[in-house]
Amino acid sequence: QVQLEESGGGLVQAGGSLRLSCVVSRGRFSTYVMAWYRQAPGNERVLVARIYSGGATDYQHSVEGRFAISADNAANTVTVYLQMNSLKPEDTGVYYCNGIFPGRGAYWGRGTQVTVSS
Repeated sequence: QVQLEESGGGLVQAGGSLRLSCVVSRGRFSTYVMAWYRQAPGNERVLVARIYSGGATDYQHSVEGRFAISADNAANTVTVYLQMNSLKPEDTGVYYCNGIFPGRGAYWGRGTQVTVSS
């Protein structure tokens, strides 16, 4: 069973930075789509950023220029990062890591809370 584990959330003032990490375990993947989603209280989970195993990325319009997604493909695992700069209160929410692995399915992590105070 593939597992995704997020870390790096926390409380930060507006204008600050955080870096989220998502480690994929129990699988070796050369092809994948990894993404970060955000769910604010009372709202649906929305896509924030996505990275393909070939290196292409795309972002929600509201985070373009502030957030950067990247992936580290080690021998036995994949780690995906989300560098978040110039944070705003509207970036607050639970951030979930999502992975799509051809032939294995789609998986979610448990989420990590990000709170940006004004």
